[in-house]
Amino acid sequence: MNNLISIKSATLSEDIAQQLTNAIVTGHIPQGSKISEPELAKQYGVSRGPLREAIVKLEGLGLVTRTANVGARVIQLNIQDMLDTFTMREALEGMAARLAATTMSGEEVKSLYQLIDKHQAHLDANQDDHYVQQGGNDDFHLRIIHASRNTKLIRLLTEELYAVIRMYRRHTADQRSDPRQALREHRAILDAIANHEGDLAELLMRRHISRASHLLKQAMEHVSVASPS
Repeated sequence: MNNLISIKSATLSEDIAQQLTNAIVTGHIPQGSKISEPELAKQYGVSRGPLREAIVKLEGLGLVTRTANVGARVIQLNIQDMLDTFTMREALEGMAARLAATTMSGEEVKSLYQLIDKHQAHLDANQDDHYVQQGGNDDFHLRIIHASRNTKLIRLLTEELYAVIRMYRRHTADQRSDPRQALREHRAILDAIANHEGDLAELLMRRHISRASHLLKQAMEHVSVASPS
């Protein structure tokens, strides 16, 4: 019975962590805001135990920081942290793309082309409005990361960087330009993977993320200037 309770508690805390992650990434829980355990426990209808476990998970994801005498707060995005994060992302996702060129199955490649076509259709139907940077199976980058089949690389990118990367991408989505260019780059990366050209896939992925980092920096500077002091 105790084991059953423990499993239920772990499942509940994971579910709460996922809901809180989405709320932070989408901005429903604002940057820099204090995490109030009583308010969140009431909002989600849970006890403080699973909620605390969920908050610990968010700390591990880099979405929440905790300081003495202050408590837990949502991170505040900043340009230097973004640059540091994307420098790591560039190297790691470049490696993932190179590995995927060897390990990705034909069915996975076909499915990824279908995802690109879906994103293309969104742009065509919505006057080049950015397709939503989604998580899970609808994220082009995440699929390539998992296709690398390297468990340590997957853990580093999905458990330690992915949520914060999504937060940066979402935060500045309205300021970034030319979504079709990003889609063209995605297709070129996938072409290299489909052709088993690992070195080219890595090069194209690194260039793609480097360009994204540059655009994000410009967007964050624009947001900073436009925001009231």
